[in-house]
Amino acid sequence: MNLVTLAVGLYAVATNLELLNNWQTALFATKTSNGLTGVVAIVGISLLVFPRLALGLSGFETGVAVMPLIQSPNRIENTRKLLTTAALIMSFMLIASSFITSVLIPAKEFCPVVDCKLAEQAHSTLEACSCLPEEVASGAVKEAGSANGRALAFIAHTKMGEMWGTLYDLITIMILWFAGASAMAGLLNIVPRYLPRYGMAPEWARATRPLVLVFTAICFTVTYVFEANVDAQGGAYATGVLVLMSSAAIAVTLSAFRRASKWRYAFAAIAVVFVYTTIANMFERPDGLKIASLFIFGIILASFVSRVMRSTEVRIDKIELDDRAKEFLSEVDAEGEIRIVTNRRETGDVSEYRFKEHEKRIDNHIPSTDPILFYEIETGDASEFTGKLKIRGIDIDGYKILRTEAPAVPNAIAAFLLYLRDTTKKIPHVYFGWSEGNPIMYLARYILLGEGDTAPVTREILRQAEPDPELRPNVHVGG
Repeated sequence: MNLVTLAVGLYAVATNLELLNNWQTALFATKTSNGLTGVVAIVGISLLVFPRLALGLSGFETGVAVMPLIQSPNRIENTRKLLTTAALIMSFMLIASSFITSVLIPAKEFCPVVDCKLAEQAHSTLEACSCLPEEVASGAVKEAGSANGRALAFIAHTKMGEMWGTLYDLITIMILWFAGASAMAGLLNIVPRYLPRYGMAPEWARATRPLVLVFTAICFTVTYVFEANVDAQGGAYATGVLVLMSSAAIAVTLSAFRRASKWRYAFAAIAVVFVYTTIANMFERPDGLKIASLFIFGIILASFVSRVMRSTEVRIDKIELDDRAKEFLSEVDAEGEIRIVTNRRETGDVSEYRFKEHEKRIDNHIPSTDPILFYEIETGDASEFTGKLKIRGIDIDGYKILRTEAPAVPNAIAAFLLYLRDTTKKIPHVYFGWSEGNPIMYLARYILLGEGDTAPVTREILRQAEPDPELRPNVHVGG
């Protein structure tokens, strides 16, 4: 239908040379604010309005989603053919539609909804859409032109009849539905690869249904906040397309320079054009940044809420002990109760462990005949939601120490205690000291950094992981 509509439009231009002449006359009479005319003025103004063509590229970026479907062999070459074909089709459609709509449609029909008071304050330069003095004074709101946001549909209705135009409208709506589904599929494919890796969202981000609900809620929120304004959301869509195309152009340019390709400077020029267009579009239509910010905020908020709700899960996938650590555990298991003393390592010398052992035996009434194991955890990348414990055994002048690294300290302690219970068939004991400070601050430190008031959080993780108190590892706090 696009091809037929474009063909009819080009035929209308070819058979009505007066329209073409009027368009050429108006084009070469273009004058910039500093008095430039002719070709220089045309090129200058074209650069300024070029960002508005970004929506003409919409759909091209979704072609990338089908790249994994291209079969081998020659996947790279066939991908190049796919993208080249898509680029040629899009370029023809964009140029042809821009040409016929500019020639056949009066400028006033392109006018958006205009608040005359605001337009006057912004010094609008669109003469065909400008308000009369009495309209500015009264603060009138001018209705949008018939072609605003639907130029080809306008031609389909006016040149080919209402039946064809209505069918064109219906198919356009269907295409937009499919475009939304394509965007949703792309987000579902891309987002889960990054959020869990950085701890912004746990495992549910890899499931389809929760993310669909989150994305749908964000879409409804954006539609409500921007009052379903096509112009505002069109600017947002253009911003998204341009950011995607700019990043791709920059990536190709860097790759070309790395390979010393003969086309590297051409790629660099294209990247510069896209970067300029992106920045210009953001300044001209900042609604795109607002909607993108709202989307990003919504994703981060949902991820943060999920992280808080699941912060008391064990979150340790696997535990591995080296030979020395296994030897320590075997010795302690053979002598009776398993007693684990947690320690935040400071100097790491023998005096530190001598003082810590004396303190814990006095505060918690640990018999002097019972052996103890020190358990030390270094906080790794706290943004990682889950992790694997690799525990190594260290002997410092007779004091047996187990050391590991984990994204969250309480979860690593709870996971190790449950591991000891399951492997030794004994209920282990763990010993803490009270933390000095504001509990609210400790809670925030735990959620964000993986450490805080360790004892109560460890106790809560164990309580949720093991409902039966008789099978739950014992937590002792002294001091």
